[in-house]
Parts: sequence; C-alpha cells; structure tokens
Amino acid sequence: MSKQSASQSGSFLNPLAFIRKYDELWSRMLFLLGALIVYRLGSHIPVPGINPVTLAGFFQKNGNTFLGMFNMFSGGALQRMSIMALGIMPYISASIVVQMMSTIVPSLEALKKEGESGRRKLNKYTRQGALALAFVQAVGMSTGLIAGGLTLTSGLSFYIPAVTSLVAGSMFLMWLGEQITERGIGNGISMLIFASIIASAPGIISQAISQNMNLIAMLLFAVVGISVIAAIVFIERAQRRIPVNYAQKQQLGRKLYAQQQSHLPLKINMAGVIPAIFASSLLLLPASLSQWTTFDENPTLGQEILQNISLILQPGKPLYLLFFGVMIIFFCYFYTALMFNPKEVAENLKRSGAYIPGIRPGQQTKRYLDFVLNRLTFIGSMYMTVICLMPMVVQNSFHVSIPLGGSSLLIMVVVLMDFIAQIQAHLMTHQYHDQTLIKSPR
Repeated sequence: MSKQSASQSGSFLNPLAFIRKYDELWSRMLFLLGALIVYRLGSHIPVPGINPVTLAGFFQKNGNTFLGMFNMFSGGALQRMSIMALGIMPYISASIVVQMMSTIVPSLEALKKEGESGRRKLNKYTRQGALALAFVQAVGMSTGLIAGGLTLTSGLSFYIPAVTSLVAGSMFLMWLGEQITERGIGNGISMLIFASIIASAPGIISQAISQNMNLIAMLLFAVVGISVIAAIVFIERAQRRIPVNYAQKQQLGRKLYAQQQSHLPLKINMAGVIPAIFASSLLLLPASLSQWTTFDENPTLGQEILQNISLILQPGKPLYLLFFGVMIIFFCYFYTALMFNPKEVAENLKRSGAYIPGIRPGQQTKRYLDFVLNRLTFIGSMYMTVICLMPMVVQNSFHVSIPLGGSSLLIMVVVLMDFIAQIQAHLMTHQYHDQTLIKSPR
C-alpha cells in the first residue's frame, strides 16, 4: 500500500484526522447549518399587531389557492405572518431587473465589463432595488391585512412596526444569503429557498395523506416524481460541446506549437430555474392583489376585475397552464439571451486566434452559435415547460391538491446538484494539494 492511500484510509478511519484534514470544508458546512437554523428561527417571529386566530382561519380557508405556493416558498413564514413573510423574492426580482437593464442601459452594460468594481456597483443597485420592492410589497401586504380584519390595530400604529419588520426581515435574508455564498457552501439565495421547501415537506406529506388517495394515484404520483427528478438530473448535466481549435503560433525560429484543441460547453438549460420562478410570480400577481384587496362586501369595479382574473388564473386551470407554458418559453429565450452573447463570444474567439472547425471566424461564427443556441434553448424550454406543468396536470386528473409542483422539484434538484458539485470541488482541491506535497522534492 502506498503512503498516499495509507494516509487517506487512516484519515477516513480516524474521524478527528478527517475533520482536521478538511477543516475549511467543515467550517463552511457548519456556517451553512448555523445560517439555516437562524433563518428557520427567524421565520417564527410574528409581525407586531397580527391577530393569530383570524390569520389561522384565513389560511385554513385559502390554503389550497396560490397562498399555499407562496407559503411553501417562504417555509411557512407567510402562514405565520412572520417578519420574513416576504422571503427572498424582492431580492430575486431586483437582481433579474438589474440583469435585464444591464443589456439595455449602456452605463450598466459598461459596469458589467469593468470586472470586480463593476460587479460591486451592480450589486449595490440590486440591493437598493430589493429594498424598494420590499417596501412596496410590505405596504401592500399591510394594507391587505388591515382590510381583511387580520390585525389587532390599524392605522400608523400597525403600519410602522409591520412595514419596518417586514422590510428588515427581507433585507436580513438578502444579507444572510450573501454570507452563505461567501462563507458557506452553495449559492446562498438558492439554499434559503431549498430550506424553505424542505421545511414545508412535512405539511405537504400530511396534506397528501389526508386526501385519501387510492393506491393507483399514489403509485402514479411516485412514478411521475421519480421521472421528473431523473429528467432534471439528465438535462441539467447535459452539454453541447462545440469543438474549438487554436491556430499554430511560432515559438522560436521555425519551431511551432502543436495545434491546440478545446471545446465550448453550452448547457441545454442555460436559464436555470429563473424562467419558472419569474413566470409563476407574474401569473400569481393578479391573484395576490385580489386576495389581499377584495375583502369588502361591496367591491369596486377594479376589485371585481381582479377577482375574476384571479379565478381564471388559478393554478391548474387550463388558461393558467397555457399562459404558464408560454411565459416559461419566453423567459427561457429572454434570459438565455441575457446570459450568452454569441457576437461577444465570436469576437473573443477571433481575438484569441481560435476558430470552430469548418466555420469562418467573425460573422459566420456568430450565426453558427446563434443557430446552435436557438436549438438548445428550444429543447430546454420544452423540458422546463413539461417539468413544471406535468405535476399540475396529474393533480387535476385525480382531483388532488398538493402545493408541490414541478418548479419546486426543479429548484430542489438543481440546488442539491450544485451543493454536491461544490463539495466535490473542495475535496478535489485538497486531494490535488496532497498529491503536490507527495510529489514535490524534499
């Protein structure tokens, strides 16, 4: 047995040696665990002035509507009306808006090309936008709570503490997500959403059991769930590798470098989970406005219109499924266009002396990348549409209401895959470091 394998087996047999060897990885995992515990504890702190009895009755009555989906993404914080009821959605919406504007506004586009300093300025604008969105949403939610009789007080005596606590909770989650990204493992915002969905899992399971589904329906749901997870893993790991050759370069005299070959990896689903989140948020906006504003016995014309729209666009309805699919496809193309610029990639390849075999550098390379990207985005958009709509169709077919949809499964699987990939990267770094120490001369 070699010294390296002996040391590795000894570290695995000795837990203390294993912890000391991967102390940085353990410290990051412990920080992630502590941050998630703080998040879950904070989600149980209620907003001042809420009537818990009336609030419980309201959610019991409307738990099967869009509020169930919002409540799941907040990890139950919305149902408890805690200070973190707004969740991380204001930050996500602000970051999407800033990314969109950075391709339209020349000054923001210039900031994106400035490197680290430009990224810090864009992050500053994102935080400011998240603060403004959180304030608007907190005022709207407070108004709806007062109109629905879910509060103990009204007026400024409720608005000031409620809006302040809701905005502070959302900003704290934004800060906590950034800290997890920097000092923990995985993307902080994604880990918070993942923890919220996991925290809602016991309630979802109990709700499914209480509906007395027959054995065939349970088996069909299990098969659909396993198929969806397998499809997500397969598509998210799939790549279209475009071969790239680098021109020969002169080294000394007549001696030339050998031609270098590489590839340009393009994911099938470049947009990630953003299209599903953004499409569902926009579709549920009329329902959320009507739910929080149409409590009066004699609603106005605008309230009646919102109420009718919310009834038509209830999750699972045919029109909702149609609009949801169309919007997912649109945002897949839109967000992919923001993330990948074929013209810029073609120019970078030309400047570095690289080319795609059989394709001329410059404009033809751009057209070829456009062609490949459009086909990949079409496949990715179809995949995401099927993943998000299939659970809803199955639920409607068996008349079962479970607030765990395809978008939730998509988020969970993608976040878990990223988490495992980062752990493997840390382990590979330590292994490479150990091999370097063994091979280096003493």
